[in-house]
Order: sequence, then C-alpha cells, then structure tokens
Amino acid sequence: MTQDEMKQAVAQAAVEYIKPKLGKESIVGVGTGSTANFFIDALAEVKSLFDGAVASSQATAERLKQHGITVYDMNSVNEMEVYVDGADEFDAELNLIKGGGGALTREKIVAAVAKEFVCIVDSTKKVDVLGEFPLPVEVIPMARSQVARELAKLDGMPVWRENFVTDNGNLILDVEDLEITDPKALETHINGIVGVVTNGLFANRGADVILMGTENGVETITL
Repeated sequence: MTQDEMKQAVAQAAVEYIKPKLGKESIVGVGTGSTANFFIDALAEVKSLFDGAVASSQATAERLKQHGITVYDMNSVNEMEVYVDGADEFDAELNLIKGGGGALTREKIVAAVAKEFVCIVDSTKKVDVLGEFPLPVEVIPMARSQVARELAKLDGMPVWRENFVTDNGNLILDVEDLEITDPKALETHINGIVGVVTNGLFANRGADVILMGTENGVETITL
C-alpha cells in the first residue's frame, strides 16, 4: 500500500470506530492535515448520524462545509464526544508531536474538550523517541527572537517558519535536533516561556487510542 492508501484506510477505520459513539446531538472534533482530510471525506458518508463538527483550522472548516457538515464555533460547544486528528510523530506512550500544518493551538483546544482523542496515522509516524520531526512552537510575533533564545537553551535549534502565519495571527518556530525523553515535562516547560502560545507536544493530553495504517491493515494501539 502507498502512504496515501494507508491514510485512506485508517480514515475509514476511524469512522467505523466512532460510529457507535455518535448520536443526533453529537459533535465531532476534526483535526487538520492530509490524514484528517481523508477522515473528513469518509465522515461525510455518515453525516446523518451526528449534529455537526468543530474544526481545528479554517482549512478544515471549509472542507467540512463543502461536504454539507455543520461547523460549530468552539465557544458554543459544551462537550464533544470525540476528536479525530493525525500526528507528525507518536511514541509507545501515545505522546504526540503535532503542528506540522501550523494548527497546533486550535488542535490542543479541541482535544482538551473532547471526551476521547482518536489519533489516525500511518506507520511512518511511529518513533522510539520523539524529536526527529521538528517540534513546532507557536509564538506571539514580538516575542519571536526572545523565545528562540530560550528554546536554544534546550539543546535544540529553533528555526523560524518564514512566510507562514497561523490562523491566530502568530508565528511558528520549529525546534530541530531535539531528543524528547520526557515529553510531559518539556511540554510544560516550553509553555511556560513568556511569548509562547503553545507547543506541538501532546503529552499532558495525549491520544486515548491510535489507529495506525500499515501494509497489513489498520492496527489499534492503546495503553
């Protein structure tokens, strides 16, 4: 199977996984990225089973609307049955790095509200130690240089993602060459740097289940 075929298979598996959890008033949180796009396309086939969705980015919102799925503002939603999104990396403890597409802050907000976080990936995303994929950090524009200096103290190399602005009007620093052995502690530390909005470690609220597309089908991974 190609990588896209694995993504398509795991997206379909995610729809089958969440279907029993859905009711007429259910809200589905939907992530951002190529795998999430496959999920949106598959979700559209069962849109009569739930009320609507919350999108983690403007691009996701547009794709959902194109399929006729009602998109709700996060502030109008009190609870969410499930959140489905991809990841750039994950480890054996279901800690994630996300934010390659730049939507990490909104993704974190949606994940925080959802009862269950279902992460959909292909097998290339599995790692022993997080950090091979650069860690995205969303920063307030005026704090970019100051935050970069602080991030450099972590033995990584912060690189400004030039010509990119998040949906929130902020900038991204991608921290390269990190070996993340304590994801929860590092997530908390980076979020404490003045000028940081949030970072792409999803460890303090990691995935509840991972559906991983492989050459031999979809594997379900839980703790």
